[in-house]
Amino acid sequence: MTVVIGTVADRLSDWEERPKDAPWDDPWKARPPSPDDWTTVLDLAGTWDFRIGDAERWADGRERGGWDRIAVPGAWEDDGYHGYDGYAWYRTSFTLDAKAADALRQTPFLLLGRVDDADEVWLNGDPIGWSGRMPPMYQTAAFGFRTYRIPPDLLRTDAPNVLAVRVYDAGLEGGILEGPVALAVPTAQNPEGAPVVADLSGDWRFSPGDGDWAAPDHDDALWDTLRVPATWESQGYTQLGHVAWYRRSVRLDAEAAGADLVLVLGAVDDLDETFVNGVRVGRTGDVEGGQIRGDEWQIERAYPVPASVLREGENVVAVRVIDGPVDGGIYRGPVALMTPEAYAERRQRAGRDD
Repeated sequence: MTVVIGTVADRLSDWEERPKDAPWDDPWKARPPSPDDWTTVLDLAGTWDFRIGDAERWADGRERGGWDRIAVPGAWEDDGYHGYDGYAWYRTSFTLDAKAADALRQTPFLLLGRVDDADEVWLNGDPIGWSGRMPPMYQTAAFGFRTYRIPPDLLRTDAPNVLAVRVYDAGLEGGILEGPVALAVPTAQNPEGAPVVADLSGDWRFSPGDGDWAAPDHDDALWDTLRVPATWESQGYTQLGHVAWYRRSVRLDAEAAGADLVLVLGAVDDLDETFVNGVRVGRTGDVEGGQIRGDEWQIERAYPVPASVLREGENVVAVRVIDGPVDGGIYRGPVALMTPEAYAERRQRAGRDD
C-alpha cells in the first residue's frame, strides 16, 4: 500500500497560486484532492501506455501493438509529442492484493488528477466517468481535478485491471498533467464517505423512448443494460432521441424498508422524473413541457422516499430522463439510497469550506 498524502498537500498550494483570471466558474472546476478527504490505497502514477489517435476499441486493453510509453502525470509535450493537439489514449493495468482489495471493498474512487482538456475513463471496458466534452460540442475541463467513483463490482481481484483514459486536447499542453493519480477511499471527513443504505451505481436497465414504464411489475427483461453513472453517449447511444428511461431493482431488509430514506441520483442531463415502486418521489425541471432552462444538468438530485413507498425485498427505481443537446443520462454520482441523517451529514461535510 502506498500513501502519497504529501503530494496531495503540495497540489493545494499550487492551486492557490493559479492566476486570478483563470476561469474557475466553469462547471468542471475542482480543487486538488485534500489529504483530509482521501486515503490512497494504490498509487497509479508512473509509466503508462500511450498512443495518439482515437478508437474506442482501445478501452478494453486487448489491443497491444502500436503503443508508446509515457510518464503520468505529465504533459505529453514533455514526452516527445510537442505541438500535438487532438485525441490520445492512456492505458495502464494494476493488480490488487488482498489488503488493497479489502480497503477498496465499499467505496473505491479513482483520483485522476488534472487533465487537459476533456477526458472519458473506462475500467475493464466499462465507463466510469468523464469531464469536459469531446468535439463537436467541445468544452474544456482543464481546471478541474478528476474524482470518479468506481462501482465495486468492476474491480477484479483474480486478474489484472485495465484502466483506459481517452483525452482530447484543443491547444497548449495536453494530457494527464498533474496528480494525484491513484485508487483511494474517502476519509471520515469526506462527503463521499457518508454511509449509504444501498449503493445504486452499476448496471441499470435502459430503454430509449417513452411510455408508462414506472410500474414495478413492468417487464424490462429485453431492455439494454447501461452503467450508471455515465452518459449514454459514452456507452454507444450517440443518436438517441429526446426521452429515455432507466430502471433498477434494489433489495431492502425489513429495517431499511421501514424507514424514511433519501434517493440520491447525482446529476442528470437534463431533466428527470423519478419513481420508486411506481410512486413519483421527485422531479427536476419542466418535465411536463419538456422545456430545458440550461442549468438543470448541474443540479444534484436528492428525493425523499417515505417508508410507506418502500417494501421489504425488491424495490424498483425508475427514472424518466428528458435530454436536450449534447450529452444525456445519469452521468455523475453518488447514486444511492441514504438515511436522511446520512444525507444531512453529506451536505454538512460538503459545505464545511463554504
